[in-house]
Amino acid sequence: MDTEQSNIPSQDTETKQDGREDAAVDAELAKDIMSRCFHPSRLGPEPWEGYIFSDLEIRIKESTDIYGAVLWPSAMVLCHFLETNQDKYNLADKNVIELGAGTGLVTIVSSLLGAKVTSTDLPDVLGNLRYNVMRNIKDRCKYIPQITELTWGQELDQRFPRATHHFDYILAADVVYAHPYLEELMDTFDHLCQEHTQILWAMRFRLDKENGFVGRFQQRFHLEELYDLPSLSIKLYRAQRKDRTTKDHRGTDV
Repeated sequence: MDTEQSNIPSQDTETKQDGREDAAVDAELAKDIMSRCFHPSRLGPEPWEGYIFSDLEIRIKESTDIYGAVLWPSAMVLCHFLETNQDKYNLADKNVIELGAGTGLVTIVSSLLGAKVTSTDLPDVLGNLRYNVMRNIKDRCKYIPQITELTWGQELDQRFPRATHHFDYILAADVVYAHPYLEELMDTFDHLCQEHTQILWAMRFRLDKENGFVGRFQQRFHLEELYDLPSLSIKLYRAQRKDRTTKDHRGTDV
């Protein structure tokens, strides 16, 4: 009896094995994602970082004096997902808006995949964003991205009226961090996301504020975890409206 029981794997053993398998998958996926980045062999007059997506070289210039104009790993995670899951998330000819586009990598990759992209960020980021996008999409994309200012929570009805602005996808990478505009970001998601809109959102967890935002986000949206990469402290989510009908903040159908 004792011998037979000793040959049965314990629950703790199975849990440890599952944990090792998950860690191996995480490490392999993270390695593949980060391998898409490369640096120039020679430094020229203008520093840049290189990325390979859609079998094309993408050159990104950062602006280190502006927080939003630096490329963070969450953008690479989202780009990798879009490229490797085109069978389920096909961006070709889809209307896409990116929030907090930053250096433009997600906008560029989405455009290379055939999307009609509206790329948004704050005014002080737009110059570098436009430069990166235009230098990388020339003669490569079916649609030229629209690059425009968007301050979260402000003038949403005027700038993006729901009657005329319908997005298939909202893309966001690393837009949640220790800044004072999280409620405005939530309102922006809520305004732009209509009945059939899907949100694809990559997020790096740093502080408790991130966890709190996710909890509040789930009050309005169905949330599905697509990637969990502990080695990068990044998760990728898919979300849709809970009510699946478009309402204004007073609950009135529009």
